[in-house]
Amino acid sequence: MTNLIPLGASDLSVFPFNLGGNVFGWTADHRSSLDILDHYRAAGGNFIDTADVYSSWATGNEGGESERIIGEWQHQRGVRDELVIATKVSQHPEFSGLSAANIVAAADASLERLRTDHIDLYYAHFDDTSVPLEETITALSQLVDDGKVRYIGISNYSPARIAELFDIVNAERLHRPVALQPLYNLVERGYEDETRAIAEREKLAVLPYSALASGFLTGKYREGSEIDSPRAGGARAYLDSHAAVLPVLDEVAAAHSVSVTTVALAWLRSQPTIVAPIASARSVEQLPDLLASATLELSTDELAALSNATTSAPALRH
Repeated sequence: MTNLIPLGASDLSVFPFNLGGNVFGWTADHRSSLDILDHYRAAGGNFIDTADVYSSWATGNEGGESERIIGEWQHQRGVRDELVIATKVSQHPEFSGLSAANIVAAADASLERLRTDHIDLYYAHFDDTSVPLEETITALSQLVDDGKVRYIGISNYSPARIAELFDIVNAERLHRPVALQPLYNLVERGYEDETRAIAEREKLAVLPYSALASGFLTGKYREGSEIDSPRAGGARAYLDSHAAVLPVLDEVAAAHSVSVTTVALAWLRSQPTIVAPIASARSVEQLPDLLASATLELSTDELAALSNATTSAPALRH
């Protein structure tokens, strides 16, 4: 059984692969979602990432579908105390932004959908510059005081805004964020420029999203391939600038008798500040490659070869 590891400065301990819930109620239907959660837990997994907005973009959805499925599952299985559930605020169609009033209303709605009395890790999903940062972080801190949230996280904040937020936290003696969720993977390396230094300084546990670069780092998307997936367009965009990483991934994967997916996630998990990469599975069959990344240890030479294959190429997203 894979050992759990500390989540930054919190007293939470988590599985080193963070299961993404963005597909639940979207590309993973209700039955598949429950099966994925069952198999993840059976493998020792305890760390589930979602957001109140998942998946409002899908036809017929209104937002909150992922939270409802997770809530139903944990309630039926009676496993709430075994789990670390993370969700986010600011993007739900009915709870947009990071005003104090909206944060409180959105948190209450998430608690109801998740069928729980507390959220283990509650992220500000996207920075909202229309609201004073002090108002946002004060409201999040109050949720901790009220017992509705155990720990605060932030996602998609610029280095300057993260620094400003911590200045406010220190000055006002508010609850400190313990986790950061940035865009970061083997082909999107912008996190390394400035944000990583701030994460190190503030002792933030980093949980990268888009850990597989819209599926490109699964190795499925190559010249001449035709893949039927909602993410195919985004993944194929990486081929022009990052195709050189694929043979390196292939070589390392072959050396360990694992998939390219497993290697890409293991590289990410091995980077400074990273606690657990986030990735999602549309089916139970996709889960073993994700889970294997939690225990695969790459050599120094393998890590360097993978890093060197992508550092000279420009990032596609910022």
